[in-house]
Amino acid sequence: MSSHQIVIIGTGFSGLGMGIQLRKAGITDFVILEQNDDLGGTWHENHYPGCACDVQSALYSFSFEQKPDWSREFAPQAEIKAYLKHCAEKYGLLPHIHLNTHVATARYSEQDRQWQLQTCDSAAMWAYKTQKGLKPGDPVDPEDPDLPSMASMSAQVVVAGVGGLSTPAYPDIPGLETFTGKQFHSQNWDHSYDLTGKRVAVIGTGASAIQFVPQIAKQAARVDLYQRTPPWIVPKPDRRLSERRKSLFRRHPTLMKSYRSLVYWLLEARALGFVAHPKILKMAQGIAHRHIRNQIDDPGLRQQVTPDFHFGCKRVLISNDYYPALTQDNVQLITDGIASVTSTSVVDQQGGAREVDCLIYGTGFRAQEPMPRGMIFGRGGQDLLDAWAEGAEAYKGTTVSGFPNLFILMGPNTGLGHNSMVYMIESQIRYVMGALEVMKQNNWQALDVRTSEQQAYNQDLQGRLENTVWQTGCRSWYLNENGRNTTLWPGYTWRFRQRTRQFDPSAYNVE
Repeated sequence: MSSHQIVIIGTGFSGLGMGIQLRKAGITDFVILEQNDDLGGTWHENHYPGCACDVQSALYSFSFEQKPDWSREFAPQAEIKAYLKHCAEKYGLLPHIHLNTHVATARYSEQDRQWQLQTCDSAAMWAYKTQKGLKPGDPVDPEDPDLPSMASMSAQVVVAGVGGLSTPAYPDIPGLETFTGKQFHSQNWDHSYDLTGKRVAVIGTGASAIQFVPQIAKQAARVDLYQRTPPWIVPKPDRRLSERRKSLFRRHPTLMKSYRSLVYWLLEARALGFVAHPKILKMAQGIAHRHIRNQIDDPGLRQQVTPDFHFGCKRVLISNDYYPALTQDNVQLITDGIASVTSTSVVDQQGGAREVDCLIYGTGFRAQEPMPRGMIFGRGGQDLLDAWAEGAEAYKGTTVSGFPNLFILMGPNTGLGHNSMVYMIESQIRYVMGALEVMKQNNWQALDVRTSEQQAYNQDLQGRLENTVWQTGCRSWYLNENGRNTTLWPGYTWRFRQRTRQFDPSAYNVE
């Protein structure tokens, strides 16, 4: 069994950012476990056509490693992944990263005050789940003799950087298992499958779909787009960045930092509409309405794509080419809903059957279950999802009572609807580094946030969420089945940074 001071799970912005700060602090006894065959987190896993960031490139990067030569105002997926690889190489993380390593379980041992982890080869686990008919994120039977062979590892501290939108969600539609054509989720895009001349059915109209639908419409003979609820979409202020600007940023880092700060405050101002005064969003809703009118002439189609809920209640999307794609002759927007799937076709609620060659799921992620059941067990063998039976919650989005020395980056209620998640991640990392320093100074073996502190923090947080635009009645992945918002931070990001600037040991039981 290998043993380490710290185990980090995931190599996205969270995992790599944590590793970099550990190296800067002189801590080298750590490993970063990655289930994929390359680093990058969501920017490795999501590689569908048209995949790009919806936050300006200037802000979607580490504050300590700003990039002067982004190609566009909103960077494409491949460029963000290359940036993360650059960071891993520059800051010496590659020797710490273990690729193709699936974390099956992580159990806290109260006797040893250590986390005991079981890992296996990711390809072997994928093959096992495929054989058993399980999807990513589905729990496995730990007693199944067919499980891949496991390796053991222990650590004093576990930092989970798996991200809130990492486990694909699949629709529950009768007959899906009988479909004999090609099918895949947008996160697991099969580039070996040629869509040219194919009849394609896309299920879902979320953030991923509005990016890939315009791209596949250029190839497919027909695209049937099944929409349950239309999203609000505003124009995307994207452009290719000039060589002159790149040169200026290279020569004058201060200028680059000033531009980053300008972008930050422009985005931060949007929180006022989401949280304090939702009526302010009426202006943005007007822009979205005008965007529909400018890009769609057909009154019937305009009505189909116009939401009937408050602007901002669901995630607001940005696109310049989605609406024009819907007007193409080979694209059909279907709003009747899906009744079932047969071996060769999709049947809508009106009984109409449309034969298709390929199903693509643009159905998003299991936001309410960021980590699968059966993966993380705390005191008394409690599954993390059982601790979250009423909805995911954490203290400052980072620690959970009953799970000592477990730190969750991009944890409950740290998500944003208005600014860059990298800012939130760096705030949390600073908080975790403070915890590690306090543990070292006092020779503490374990930190476990007090239940009372966690409850008080979340009671206040949920109270501040009550009057936000996200609670105005629409169904969204921000809310769990009880209507509790478990994903978003209800305010300005600088306030979250204030709360996490210093670690507060008085909120914790220590051993």
